[in-house]
Order: sequence, then structure tokens, then C-alpha cells
Amino acid sequence: MKYLLLLVIFVSLICVSCTVEESPIVYGKEACVYCKMNIVDNQHSAEIVTKKGKPYKYDAIECMLRELNDRDENEIELILISDYSTPGKLVDAKSAAYLISENLQSPMGANLTGFNDRNKAELVLTQKGGELFSWEEIKGKF
Repeated sequence: MKYLLLLVIFVSLICVSCTVEESPIVYGKEACVYCKMNIVDNQHSAEIVTKKGKPYKYDAIECMLRELNDRDENEIELILISDYSTPGKLVDAKSAAYLISENLQSPMGANLTGFNDRNKAELVLTQKGGELFSWEEIKGKF
């Protein structure tokens, strides 16, 4: 009975330690893995988490998109972007809407901003101008 209990505890610890989840970005202290710039903008940052749980953090969505070209997406568990409407909140990049607008600058100059809610993206589009994209469309631009 003792050994069964130890086995259950051991297996539980292994399962918990292998959980793949987002790793909060420490703004002002962490650097972008692509361009090496300090990550300070909590409205344009992004993160990739591999299936092994290793996070890669970016100062801009465009940095993440450019690096995705060199990565095997089969090894990636999470692709996250900051929601412009909720600064610092990371959301699923594949279901997000993207706006490129000269009136809404991003850290690396692509003027690319992500939104968790397409309706909010459309509202900002009416205010700032630009062009809306889906995940597949924005990947094609970078």
C-alpha cells in the first residue's frame, strides 16, 4: 500500500511538472529572443511555448512571426500575443485579429497590433485606419 501511494505521488509530480503554460513576461527585464531588444511594450509583445514547456518571448508580434518561419510549428504548443485592448494579457494568436496601421506604431516598426476580439479590432480600425488580417493572412505577410 505504501508503494502504491508513493507511485501515485511520483506520477502526479511528473504530470504537474510537465504542464505547458504561458510564462508571464517581465516587462523591462527580459529581452526579445529574436531582436535582443528589451521587452517594454505590454501591448505588442508575444510568446511561443514549445511542447516541452520552454517559453520564447518577443518584444513585438512581428519578431515572433519572423522567427516562426525558422521553427517547426509541430514542436510548438502555444502561440500567444498581447491583446492591445487588455495590455499585458496574452491570448491565443491563432484566433486573434491583427491590424496594421501607420497610426498605431509597434516596437519594430511594422505597425502591427493584435486583438483578442475582432470587434475591438474593427473599432480601432475605424479610429486609426489601416488593414485587418486573420492569423493565416498575417503569417503570409511575414
